[in-house]
Amino acid sequence: MSDALLAVEGLTTAFETRAGTLTAVNGVSFDICRGETLGLVGESGSGKSVTAFSIIRLVQPPGRVMAGRVVFQGRDLLSLPEDEMRQVRGAGIGFVFQEPMSALNPVMRVGEHIVEALRVHGLATRTEARARAIDLLRAARIGDAERRVDDYPHQLSGGMRQRVMIAIALACRPPLVIADEPTTALDVTVQAQILELLRDMKREFGISLLLITHDLGVVAETADRVAIMYAGRIVEQAPVRDIFRRPAHPYTRGLLASIPGGAAGSRLHAIEGTVPNLASLPPGCSFAPRCSERMPACSAAFPEATTLAPGHSVRCYLHPTPDSRLPIPDGAGT
Repeated sequence: MSDALLAVEGLTTAFETRAGTLTAVNGVSFDICRGETLGLVGESGSGKSVTAFSIIRLVQPPGRVMAGRVVFQGRDLLSLPEDEMRQVRGAGIGFVFQEPMSALNPVMRVGEHIVEALRVHGLATRTEARARAIDLLRAARIGDAERRVDDYPHQLSGGMRQRVMIAIALACRPPLVIADEPTTALDVTVQAQILELLRDMKREFGISLLLITHDLGVVAETADRVAIMYAGRIVEQAPVRDIFRRPAHPYTRGLLASIPGGAAGSRLHAIEGTVPNLASLPPGCSFAPRCSERMPACSAAFPEATTLAPGHSVRCYLHPTPDSRLPIPDGAGT
């Protein structure tokens, strides 16, 4: 898209393991426009976090980005020298990690984390950076910010630590923030506060947001568009309203059916089976073994994308393209 701030094209990331090559991200493509929130949704193990770390080139060995392009503000991040990539991290793309206690240095005061981010990118002197750190903590709705700036991470609650992570991510006013499961470890009331904070700061700072989550309720409240990910691939993309009103992929429908909220005493719906081992994926569509609507073609090859409406695409043989022919599995019809 011409107005895309971030364009991910054919991104593939794999890990070499004793069990073989594990492809955690397989040909993933999506765009994020300026001022837009894209929700990246899927079960644990679907490749969402690996996608995020691949974008900012923080995949650790034995993982490696194998193919694709990540075009941010007109530059392919995968081809940048590391010193230029360091400038992109923080100043260009902020990151809110899933577990703040693992991301924050336990022997650094919370204000020092923000000061360091500002000084690394040459955006403030130490005195100016401390004043801006207090302002950012205040903007992140941390009460008594003048005192809390000198606290250590262990002195804060889980919700307050996540607010600190958001303040750090926004310290350099990046145009894009990636939030990796920012509410997972928090109780329900704090989750709502963090989501409201993200929405308010997105509006105030004019940022784009890649929101990674397994919770479609979070997506409904926060995202403009949704990409559904399964076993390393994106199987459906659509505006958030279309995902909830007209879900096209059986996996998307299964996720929606699994949301609690039925009649009292009724059983929760669940998708049968489990996410496949990425080191030994089944042939064809990876969701086929769990799909109640599978057909012979599903085991032959992974389906091409079909456009159902503007901005709404799906990879499923239930929605073939007008000029496509369903592949015939070996041995069929003999």
